[in-house]
Amino acid sequence: MAPVAMVLLVEDDPAVREGLGLALRRQGHDVRAAGTGEEGVERLRETRPDIVVLDIMLPGIDGFETCRRMRVQAEIPIIMLTARGDDFDVVAGLEAGADDYVVKPVEPRVLEARIRAVLRRTVSEPASAERHGSLVIDRAGLEVRKDDAKVALTPTELKLLLELSRTPGRVLTRQQILEAVWEHDYLGDSRLVDACVQRVRAKIEDVPSEPTYIHTVRGFGYRFGPR
Repeated sequence: MAPVAMVLLVEDDPAVREGLGLALRRQGHDVRAAGTGEEGVERLRETRPDIVVLDIMLPGIDGFETCRRMRVQAEIPIIMLTARGDDFDVVAGLEAGADDYVVKPVEPRVLEARIRAVLRRTVSEPASAERHGSLVIDRAGLEVRKDDAKVALTPTELKLLLELSRTPGRVLTRQQILEAVWEHDYLGDSRLVDACVQRVRAKIEDVPSEPTYIHTVRGFGYRFGPR
């Protein structure tokens, strides 16, 4: 049977690395491991995995810098592992480009569910290309173009844009977006949504602080389309 996905696990603790690697292999994944951020960046270049599971606390360059360096190489899904789950770690990880986060100690079943949810975001859906001004969203080809140039979006960023643009003019709450894009409930934690919206705006808006496509509706959520 072919592996579900190739997972690059970057974790400096040998016991945690071995335990999570074993659990993910039992779920059918092909796991490649690295003990430092530098090694993780190199393994990403060599193996081109489907998804990265990245610890924040690493020797040498930390998880935040590792995430940023990986983002330069590929628009690959990244799940960060944080020991505390506090605001600073979570927000800094999301701003560095992470798609999701899991608090340590990691429950393998939770990590596996998050991995599968992220990977499902790459599944194609039949539809024709839609034009919104200078922005073209091709749902069938899973491609976005701005001014005829391809926009490089991570699977999570693409899924968020597809979800918002599905019904232009309709306001989606952060909770609705969490359930549609991340497929799990963070008990009101909107940081995933807000950070992802900021990254998408930086890629598709001429002036991110004055958006044309993704608008904030204060007290509710976000809306796609002209004002």
